[in-house]
Amino acid sequence: MDCLICGYDTKTFIDEKSTIVYYYCPHCQCISKSEEHFKPIPEQKERYDLHENDPEDEGYQAYFRRFMDFVLPLVGEPKSALDFGCGRSSLLADMLGKEGIETDYYDPVYHPENLDNSKKYQLIVSTEVFEHLHDPKGIFSQLLEMLEEGGYLALQTQFHPNDIAAFKKWYYHLDPTHIVFFTPQTFKVLSEISDCEFVADNGKNMVVLRKK
Repeated sequence: MDCLICGYDTKTFIDEKSTIVYYYCPHCQCISKSEEHFKPIPEQKERYDLHENDPEDEGYQAYFRRFMDFVLPLVGEPKSALDFGCGRSSLLADMLGKEGIETDYYDPVYHPENLDNSKKYQLIVSTEVFEHLHDPKGIFSQLLEMLEEGGYLALQTQFHPNDIAAFKKWYYHLDPTHIVFFTPQTFKVLSEISDCEFVADNGKNMVVLRKK
């Protein structure tokens, strides 16, 4: 199978516990599940409905505050933003609004009517979304098209350990809606083939890129 990100030949391995087949790309380090494990939106929603993301919860607010504390010092002073894949809550958009960033929010499950593909933003954020995507490269390109020149794309998704034995013990791939897994190298390769600039990562789960 060709890599979903860069098109290189992948290596196949099997998780013996689940019997799920995975594809690992030695070029960009992307790992993806075999396509029979790609869940349609209604099945994904059943899983998402179990999430207890209360906007009033201080822990949930702190979760987004950590993301903002990493991202905002790197992206200048954007005046407009989009939270892509926000889930049920508009909490991150609200928190960015309090920082003076007018922020729209969109989610294909809970707010499918909110996306205006013709609108351009100075910042697009997407937290815990890319691991769910059937076509991560396509969505990446779509988001870049929605950025102004010089705009920033900030993503959060857990980086896999880039070791197959460690990956099999890793909790993150056990979620049935998590189908694609990344490292900073994956986003560096995406940057190279998409003509954008890799700005920074936090070594764990966050990355910032800039549209040239």
